Amino acid sequence: MIRNMIRKILLAAAIAGTLGGQAFALETMRPKLKAEAVVTGDLVRVGDLVANAGIIADVPIFRAPDLGATGTVPAAAVAEAVRQHALVGLDTAGLSEVTVIRASRAIPVDDVESCIARALSTQFALGNAKDIALNFDSELRTIHVESGAKGEPRVGRVTYDARTGRFTAVVDLPSGANARAPLRLSGSATLTAQVAVLASTMARGAVLKDDDVVMERRPRTEVGRGAITDRTQAVGLAVRNAMEPGRPLQAAQLMKPELIQRNDQVTLIYQVPGIVLTVRGKAGDGGAEGDTISVLNEQSKRTVQGVIVGPGRVLIDARTPHFAANLPPSAPDAKGEAHQ
Repeated sequence: MIRNMIRKILLAAAIAGTLGGQAFALETMRPKLKAEAVVTGDLVRVGDLVANAGIIADVPIFRAPDLGATGTVPAAAVAEAVRQHALVGLDTAGLSEVTVIRASRAIPVDDVESCIARALSTQFALGNAKDIALNFDSELRTIHVESGAKGEPRVGRVTYDARTGRFTAVVDLPSGANARAPLRLSGSATLTAQVAVLASTMARGAVLKDDDVVMERRPRTEVGRGAITDRTQAVGLAVRNAMEPGRPLQAAQLMKPELIQRNDQVTLIYQVPGIVLTVRGKAGDGGAEGDTISVLNEQSKRTVQGVIVGPGRVLIDARTPHFAANLPPSAPDAKGEAHQ
């Protein structure tokens, strides 16, 4: 009797396990709404929105968003659409809507601008393509083509008026299964140059540091012949006059930093073979290294001309008139020995 009871229990368990497995299989195979769908064509099909759609998976039911765009479909609309194709018992999984994304390949604005600039440079000898700035008549935004599209944008035709700077261009875009119409663009092309520009207000005589100079592209008509095109040519120099930020720098506006200011106390250096004398003086002018300025010899009370050779140091040429008269009483003789 006990043996019969065990057999009945094992048989019931086996039947229950079989039924449970069948129920699980039925549940996993039940049509279920997806939270998100990514489509590559113009149409959204049942299988894009519903898992386990069966034989109607390839049936189109909605139009897809534009290339690169994202849209939503209410869950109720999906349920109604599939019901018309005999699919019932859809599990919406508690979703109120499905997100539909149209897959695409994005063509950045910079890529389109670059191909037009290259065409203008090549066909109309406008110089380096990177020096051509384009301004389009209509705002140019990122262009989306089919995700499987190969190749790069290519200019099929371009025109240019050198007098006005106006251009028109027909750009062929990469395409996949469906051919994409060429892009027709127009605008103006400006020839530019990269120049050094002040980043901040500078007082007269201020020395330019790294942070004071930035490189920007400006229309060549605004640049001028003396424009500085390498920031290293400006950093370390001083401005001759006060300047506002945003102005392209011209070589004529810069100078070596002034090492001596007017009325500064300086050291006058008298130098001949075998003799070097120094006396105190007062600068009559300001100047940079290499400049010739007037200096008052405070011992002889005579004004002499000298060349700035360093901060606060002025070299007096031995051939300067009245050189001997400017020597101090303690000057050495011709042998370099000081008088007592």
